[in-house]
Amino acid sequence: MFKMKLFITASLFCCAGFALAGSKQLRPNIIYILADDMGYGDVSCLNENSMIQTPNLDRMASEGMYFSDAHTNSSVCTPTRYGILTGRYSWRTKLKKGVLGGHSRHLIKPGRETVASLLKKQGYATACFGKWHLGMDWASTDGKELKKSGAKNVDFTKPITKGPLDVGFDHYFGISASLNMDPHAFVEDRMIDGDVEYVATGDEIKARGLIGAKPGWVADGFEQDQVLSTFANKSADWIRTHQVKNPDQPFFIYMPLNSPHSPIVPSKDFKDKSGLSPHGDFCMETDWAVGRVVDTVDKLGIADNTLIIFTADNGTSPMAKLDRMQAQGHYSMYIYRGLKGSLNEGGHRVPFIARWPKVVKPDSSSSDIICTTDLMATVAEITGVKLDDNAGEDSVSFYKALKGKKIKGNDSRGVVHHSDSGIFSIRRGKWKLIFDSNGGTRRNNPKDKPVKNPAKYHLFDMENDAVESTNLYDKYPEVVKELKMLLADFINKGRSTPGTKQQNEPAAKNWNQIDVVKEYLK
Repeated sequence: MFKMKLFITASLFCCAGFALAGSKQLRPNIIYILADDMGYGDVSCLNENSMIQTPNLDRMASEGMYFSDAHTNSSVCTPTRYGILTGRYSWRTKLKKGVLGGHSRHLIKPGRETVASLLKKQGYATACFGKWHLGMDWASTDGKELKKSGAKNVDFTKPITKGPLDVGFDHYFGISASLNMDPHAFVEDRMIDGDVEYVATGDEIKARGLIGAKPGWVADGFEQDQVLSTFANKSADWIRTHQVKNPDQPFFIYMPLNSPHSPIVPSKDFKDKSGLSPHGDFCMETDWAVGRVVDTVDKLGIADNTLIIFTADNGTSPMAKLDRMQAQGHYSMYIYRGLKGSLNEGGHRVPFIARWPKVVKPDSSSSDIICTTDLMATVAEITGVKLDDNAGEDSVSFYKALKGKKIKGNDSRGVVHHSDSGIFSIRRGKWKLIFDSNGGTRRNNPKDKPVKNPAKYHLFDMENDAVESTNLYDKYPEVVKELKMLLADFINKGRSTPGTKQQNEPAAKNWNQIDVVKEYLK
């Protein structure tokens, strides 16, 4: 961190001025780009046998750093997004499994610190362009609760509350949930964008040109294959406008993309471009969207002091037709077992690339374990902010890794993962314990062979068996006990980082998912 150990000046004004200058150096622009259902092996610089080319991501890695052991806190959409913005595991909230819908109520509680609210307090302009999927409160026409999807009683004349603008963002443009969920429309700030009509049947939805979409509200002129490019262009335009109007104010953009999640709808410019599959085409368009933003930053001359991060919310979905791609030699999860929804590595080990020319050495890498909950602590350290005890409870800074150093205590850190069905796993150092025999999900990757020594739970040595081929649960009972106690400790304390005890929602005794460590719960 910046240290002001210089000399005592006669003027407090000069001291204050110097402090301001120093803090400005620690206020980089920050752009966080989140792909949706994109596996580690879908990025060509991370997979030597990839049949999908991602030149913009490859360029980011060559000009920056990639993390080879980066993970999401969950293997599905909503909980990962919650973890990114709050630095807290989503299973501490009411959401114990699954995801929210397009009309679900807010998941981030009012007053909860987010990366956006933290940076806004430090003078940042903040904006979000993309798929929210964290719930927002829509008004109803009859005062009754809305169904999470397909709700007919939505009052679109009234503003949305407890959405992006209420958790730290100055501006929002995006879709409320996944592209297959209604409302099939853009949302800008607090209002739906355009005129919407309720479409009641699947046949009518198809007649509107929507693919793989659920019945519900549809906006006039809403085209699925234009959503990704709209997010990219809106982001680039906002950056340019901000630099013209407020060139000295740092900014934070959170850009959660809709791609390559299903419906897999690459635009006409990218159809058949990969020569592999629609998923491959959509990954290439995702790469283009990244390049659109990176090029904008470069052309504006602000690259040196702009930290750009690219990652994904979980592994590739079975909707991508994994069996067909794997038959052609492309493995979206690279060498790893599992897929989206799973506690095996393919569910939550994701591409993670960071470029920041002023700080990050080109063509570098880090093998430290990091998690998507770590953004909160990282930006806090970068900007010199001390987090309150009730903020970022599961967030550990990777700022040192960006500077080419080892993260202190990384080998002893515990990281918890959660599957689509609400099952736990925990990793510390080389050991990983999964509280299930099938990765915590009903989804399976066709390429995966049966685990050797199958049992009720699976313990893997990730240092020597990253592909999770051999279960060591019966061989190392002392390791199993230690990991169980560690998970119980994280639950008991309401946090996995040092600090005062925090509350889970609801109290842990009401969760059936944690019977696996009940003997250690307080």
